[in-house]
Amino acid sequence: MKILVTGGAGFIGANFVRQTLEMRPAAAVTVLDKLTYAGNLTSLADVADRIDFVTGDVADRDVVDPLVAESDLVVHFAAESHNDNSLEDPTPFVQTNLVGVFQLLEAVRRHKVRYHHISTDEVFGDLALDDPARFTPATPYNPSSPYSATKAGSDLLVRAWVRSFGVAATISNCSNNYGPYQHIEKFIPRQITNLIDGIRPKLYGAGRNVRDWIHVCDHNRAVWAVIEAGRIGETYLIGADGELSNKQVVEMILEEMGWDPHDFDLVADRPGHDLRYGIDAAKLREETGWTPVFSDFRSGLADAIAWYRAHEDWWRPQKQAVEARYASHGQ
Repeated sequence: MKILVTGGAGFIGANFVRQTLEMRPAAAVTVLDKLTYAGNLTSLADVADRIDFVTGDVADRDVVDPLVAESDLVVHFAAESHNDNSLEDPTPFVQTNLVGVFQLLEAVRRHKVRYHHISTDEVFGDLALDDPARFTPATPYNPSSPYSATKAGSDLLVRAWVRSFGVAATISNCSNNYGPYQHIEKFIPRQITNLIDGIRPKLYGAGRNVRDWIHVCDHNRAVWAVIEAGRIGETYLIGADGELSNKQVVEMILEEMGWDPHDFDLVADRPGHDLRYGIDAAKLREETGWTPVFSDFRSGLADAIAWYRAHEDWWRPQKQAVEARYASHGQ
């Protein structure tokens, strides 16, 4: 099988590439990545001789079309994905998350190539903290930031191309990922690397916002489950029943790293900060048989902490710039 992975030098994409080569050693993998600040070639360094790597933009037809033409499967991870950045400048989010998906869909339509679209639970907006409901594939879209709005738009493009043009596509909307190779601007690796440096963690607002966490390896196993056993045209929600408040997560990180669990600071909340995400992954489990390996968040967190402690050479070059950016916003 010839597989094109877009965004394969990013966090989830790089883990997907590595897992694919481990699970399917005969696969021929091509990675297309623009290598923005979130893409890191060192995440693929030890598999570089087993892949073809192309530096390019998913929104560029001249780059995308010949790569899709040579593929049996396109797995689309490439995205602008940081909420705070989307509030500062939505432009790259529209270009990558909407125009890029349009170009990919047109290419897979021309060449009749199977397509899997990676999306987020943030397209559904948020839930009340005391609401027993969780997101399902039937939940109406209600995005609250330029990031989630562009991801919602890209999902709708995929659905339209399936219905209008018969494109063989599936969609997965996943809860918050954590694990190896995640950029340290993100919540969990930022707290871990701050603690390694002796810096107290910071929490938006009162830390009551709830996220549904899943280890990246479990996410990528679910993606393969959808590719192999999912029904064309269907949407599958990926989650590991990992709902925790940001405060609970920080307290757990502090405990796992030998700090007092109350040793954190509160900072001003960000605009439009979603209250709660919660995933009902029953459809995925029932139709594909997938179950998470890291069903206990604490064990997955311990795995992530151990990775960041052992791979300081990977994240250290990014640290100063990330913290300077947060400091400029009082965070």
